[in-house]
Amino acid sequence: MPSALFDEVQSLATEQRNEASMRMDEMSAREILELINREDAKVAEGVRVEIPHIEVVVNELVERFKLGGRLIYVGAGTSGRMGIVDAAECPPTFGTDPTMVQAIIAGGQKAVFQAQEGAEDRPQNGAKEIERIGVIARDLVIGIAASKRTPFVLGALERAFELGAFTVLLTTNPRESVRYDYLKETICPVVGPEVLMGSTRMKSAVAQKMVLTMITTTAMVRLGKVFENMMVDLQLTNKKLEERARRIVMIATGCDYDKATELLVSTAGHVKTAIVMQIGNLSKPEAQEKLNAADGFVRRALTFT
Repeated sequence: MPSALFDEVQSLATEQRNEASMRMDEMSAREILELINREDAKVAEGVRVEIPHIEVVVNELVERFKLGGRLIYVGAGTSGRMGIVDAAECPPTFGTDPTMVQAIIAGGQKAVFQAQEGAEDRPQNGAKEIERIGVIARDLVIGIAASKRTPFVLGALERAFELGAFTVLLTTNPRESVRYDYLKETICPVVGPEVLMGSTRMKSAVAQKMVLTMITTTAMVRLGKVFENMMVDLQLTNKKLEERARRIVMIATGCDYDKATELLVSTAGHVKTAIVMQIGNLSKPEAQEKLNAADGFVRRALTFT
């Protein structure tokens, strides 16, 4: 007789068969690739429908960041790795402290590189991880679970809710199937059955990646880490980023390569200060004062010059 878990899993939207790929094992490589591409094209629409819910999360997150709160991702398997990728990219892109956006994955660091499948089955371990990193009321915790039922993730969300954090579940199952009273918000891009039944490393992972980068990018824009459409709080941690910073200063101010280099040297690589100095014809202390008065927004600081 089938178990309760079997019945639960077989009912999930992410576990259904995709009618378009029923004969995939008979297709040529080109036909399979075109099939996957057609299915992937459906993901953006699934995410678009969820924008009102993503907006709620972004607005909450910005206010919590201003209070010194953190964004914590929690996931298992592919979902956990999506959180790790986004968290890892925030410091070099936006100059954030590594503690500002963090990620927890079931099974720990080993699970990033090698599947630790049984690790996701223990809700108590998710709760312990939330306690270990000291989640408090001003934090925002996003659980990432394509299936909406991953025990590790749900255990973490429930404990975070008890500690007063703003809790969110990102899943690719329909909202009406999500019934947990410890969630403040849900983001549910429905992307349809996977080309390969149950393989949520495909469309579900694409949707997760899209949503997470939307959340962090929009929040960072709202925190003043972008001028026009350029990242101006990037960390110059490698040669490519050093050259990108020079180009940003050149585009923003109209100066040449040598002047951009001079400005970045004088500001210890702080792109915002370099831009305000050049456009406003200001000294470094004057530019820093304008930026501080503008809460770090370059455009706003330039109106004070």
